[in-house]
Amino acid sequence: MNNPTNQTSANTATAALLDMDSDLSATVSQLIVYPVKSCAGVPLKKAMLLGTGLEWDRAWMVVDSQGEFLTQRELPRMALIKPQLKTYEMVLRAPGMLALHIALDQVEAPAQVQLWGQDMAAYDMGPIAAQWFTDFLGTPARLVRFDPEHRYVSDMQWTGGIEALNQFNDGYPLLVISEASLDQFNEKRAAQGLPAVGMDRFRPNIVLGNAATGPALLPHDEDRLEQLQIATAQGVVQLQLVKPCSRCPIPNVDPATGLMGFDVGDLLQSYRRNVRLDGAVTFGMNAIVRHGTEHFLQVGQAVSAIYRFD
Repeated sequence: MNNPTNQTSANTATAALLDMDSDLSATVSQLIVYPVKSCAGVPLKKAMLLGTGLEWDRAWMVVDSQGEFLTQRELPRMALIKPQLKTYEMVLRAPGMLALHIALDQVEAPAQVQLWGQDMAAYDMGPIAAQWFTDFLGTPARLVRFDPEHRYVSDMQWTGGIEALNQFNDGYPLLVISEASLDQFNEKRAAQGLPAVGMDRFRPNIVLGNAATGPALLPHDEDRLEQLQIATAQGVVQLQLVKPCSRCPIPNVDPATGLMGFDVGDLLQSYRRNVRLDGAVTFGMNAIVRHGTEHFLQVGQAVSAIYRFD
């Protein structure tokens, strides 16, 4: 049964959203977190928004024996590691492996790790987790957890001087992509005789879909937006879209097989070079949280947006 107070709050937030100046309307069609950096995502119907992004997103990371982070770029089999979030634990499963259970409220020992050249404070998750990842990946590996006392700040040249915090994200708390952008990409694949790919190739946190009324989203509308406002039961969340997401080889990894190809990256190269990033290939927009920490985002919530005028 719906909580009447929450429903009233949600209706109030939606009404407030409709009263705001807005250039387009959308809905939250998907929410995804990636508890272990570079492993499979976990689709959620509801997720708490923190200053560092969605709760549990990139809270853990796999590192080598020197503490350097590991990803699908060099170990595409990481795509086959599937986390499941439960009330008190995270359960990791992978082909041919027994399930690994990780308590959400426990760590083992302080550790120092490196992410994109930055030294970071973390917590080692112990020898059992290390052996599990080593066995599956075929190379020495350890699992670490982000130390919440560590301040990993987004590039303030892109955030406009705003101090946005992260966990083990690639520099920004959230990644936003619209369904329209993926649809256009798959139309281009179909024209080449290639099968469609899923949104999981691009690893967003928030996926935007069309609202019930109003004009449909255009491909890469997210590139042109300055702000998103999302109506939640606690009020209006405000996200600022700050930087196009430059794409590495990870979208070439098939999440179903853990095998690396080239066709996704080749197609992106043909039409997604971005002059704002000196010709780098981009797909999706990085975002930071401006207002609404500890609000709950939920699939189906109303979104309004304001265009950027550079």
